[in-house]
Amino acid sequence: MAIRVSLYHRTTYAYDREVTLGPQVVRLRPAPHARTPILSYALKVDPTEHFRNWQQDPFGNFNARLVFPKPTRRFQVEVDLIADMTVINPFDFFVEPDAESFPFAYDAERKKELAPYLEQSSADDVGELFSAFVDRLPRSMDRSVDFLVEVNGRVNEAVEYLIRMEPGVQTPEQTLRLAKGSCRDSAWLLTHLLRRRGVAARFVSGYLIQLKPDVKALDGPVGTDVDFTDLHAWCEAFIPGAGWIGLDPTSGLLTGEGHIPLAATPAPASAAPITGAVDKAEVEFEFDMKVRRIHEDPRVTKPYTDDQWRAIDALARHV
Repeated sequence: MAIRVSLYHRTTYAYDREVTLGPQVVRLRPAPHARTPILSYALKVDPTEHFRNWQQDPFGNFNARLVFPKPTRRFQVEVDLIADMTVINPFDFFVEPDAESFPFAYDAERKKELAPYLEQSSADDVGELFSAFVDRLPRSMDRSVDFLVEVNGRVNEAVEYLIRMEPGVQTPEQTLRLAKGSCRDSAWLLTHLLRRRGVAARFVSGYLIQLKPDVKALDGPVGTDVDFTDLHAWCEAFIPGAGWIGLDPTSGLLTGEGHIPLAATPAPASAAPITGAVDKAEVEFEFDMKVRRIHEDPRVTKPYTDDQWRAIDALARHV
């Protein structure tokens, strides 16, 4: 069974005067480790007169570095991609025997490689609430994967999701004190919790695609009523043998085919979708995202329609 969707994403900055744009870095191309097959991708930029260089940052993510030779009153970035939404089993991995139970230890070489993802929080970012939360986490479990699921679920229960338009990311202590936060706030909190317990973790920004299910679930999460897409943030933890495992504290679930990573980094600042300098000016910001199904194979939960059967029957009679 295959469902292919097209995703459209537009970001527009309209200025009240001509401004000079410094080099802009766009992180809106699916990362190399994305498991969802990306069948096509296009990035359109306005002003069209610009220099574009595709690069990979120190963490392997794709960055488009844009240089604009002339002043402009508008800066716009559009993404068009087609994704194959074939279901992915998030537990389809093996774990090295030495890491099957928690706690586990990375070998010396691997620990050196993972150093940026093991870096502890500064004293300004964590406090009594964070320390108390860490103390309540299990200190040992038979399966390390169960530990990840447990911590992910606890963050989901502790933090009420809200849409927060203010820039930046809350500190872990702020998120726990407010008991509310955006997806990026919950992801950053989870990242710090895992690091405090010795698990390498990184912050991920990406696209989230949620499709309306063919049949309503009898139990568990109901899911969306309409096909939906948005920018999202989650966390990934590194387990020897399994590699990076995606954890979405907003839902409390592991990541699946609907999570398309764009940038995975040690800290949120280097995963922002667009960064760069600009002259001081008033600006109007516009944002638009759409997802549309462009192909669906018939399946048990959504078989051929009567019209499709009639067309198949007519073709068979013609043959």
